Amino acid sequence: MPRFDRSHTDDLAAYIKASPTPYHACAEAGRRLEAAGFQRLTETEEWPAGGNSDPDAFYVIRDGSIIAWRSVPETATGFRIFGAHTDTPTFKVKPRPDTGSAGWKQIAVEVYGGVPHQTWLDRDLGIAGRLVMRDGTEVLVNADRPLLRIPRLAIHLDRGANEGQKLNAQSQLTPIWGLGQPRDGEFLEFIAAEAGVDAADVFGHDLFTVALDEPAYLGKDQELFAAWRLDNLTSTHAGLAALIAAEDTEQAPVFVSFNYEEIGSMTYSAAQGPFLETVLRRMFGEDYETYARTIAGSSMMSADTGNAIHPNYMEKHEPGHRPIPGAGPMIKVSANQRYASGAEEQALFRRSAEAAGIPWQMYVNRNDIPGGTTIGPISGTQLGILTVDVGLPILSMHSARELCGAEDPGHLAGLALGLFTH
Repeated sequence: MPRFDRSHTDDLAAYIKASPTPYHACAEAGRRLEAAGFQRLTETEEWPAGGNSDPDAFYVIRDGSIIAWRSVPETATGFRIFGAHTDTPTFKVKPRPDTGSAGWKQIAVEVYGGVPHQTWLDRDLGIAGRLVMRDGTEVLVNADRPLLRIPRLAIHLDRGANEGQKLNAQSQLTPIWGLGQPRDGEFLEFIAAEAGVDAADVFGHDLFTVALDEPAYLGKDQELFAAWRLDNLTSTHAGLAALIAAEDTEQAPVFVSFNYEEIGSMTYSAAQGPFLETVLRRMFGEDYETYARTIAGSSMMSADTGNAIHPNYMEKHEPGHRPIPGAGPMIKVSANQRYASGAEEQALFRRSAEAAGIPWQMYVNRNDIPGGTTIGPISGTQLGILTVDVGLPILSMHSARELCGAEDPGHLAGLALGLFTH
């Protein structure tokens, strides 16, 4: 089995730079898949019969979500699915963005997901996303230079700044981008020019603020890795690398990364929708009996980030389970199924880790501090398959700058490959 070393983390940094939004993450994943011989399919067209085509590796993209797979071997008794998500908490540009006051030009934004507001203050921000044109085509745009800033109020005017002051999402988190009187349509004209299109032909947009800090190694021995969008491009990139490396597997390897996880997964392309099930069903055509038997023998690994033990807030963590960066991926366990991990699932995780030859850890929330959830319980329920929740331990989750162990992204890719091949 191939081993993923720190060069995998170097490549993760490049993937993060190329993927400021879910749409860019899918486009970059598609570019890498095609370089490895995968063929993109269109959902409205007929698909090749599994196992009888050249190539026999495919992918499909829908609305910021991507599914990729290798054809089902005739001897396969199940799918091995590695799942992640492509979106990240940030700020989304409102449909009519041009606003401002007191001589400042500003951009109206809406909070997307669980954003820790303070981490976005006084940062140079870019803008990226997609434009949908009059004819229905989609154009990606990435203005990756300092354009916006959410300015902090000076401490002289806010003596309670260090006492946990709460920011108002409507009135105190509106970024500035210039001086003068706002003009309706100015921002969209600018973004359209960045994309090389006519603003009059832009009929819809999904645009987001982008943290511009470069991914970097950190510490005396560079044993830590800091970047935006570690949650959850670490998992997306790991699953992608593992699928490309997974050849001649006994089971059918599938990689999926959904959009909209950070806001509940309730869209037609997200984990609560039928996207993944539809793709899996199409691999078997009208043969539902074979599909049903295959699903019964399948398993899924839902990969997301989790909270590493924080040295300054140890009381916030479950005392018997203290995952740290550098010690490998975690299996995330919840008695209330906020994570999809029981005894069978723990065994699946350990077999995959054993096959990969990687270290691993356990993660459990404190009883009095319920954590977040993932696509794991959603997809496992939607498909009716055994699902285990895993992830890298990180600090500053959902921040504009997150932190993980420098070796851990490679370990996670090894775990994904272990799932596909064990």
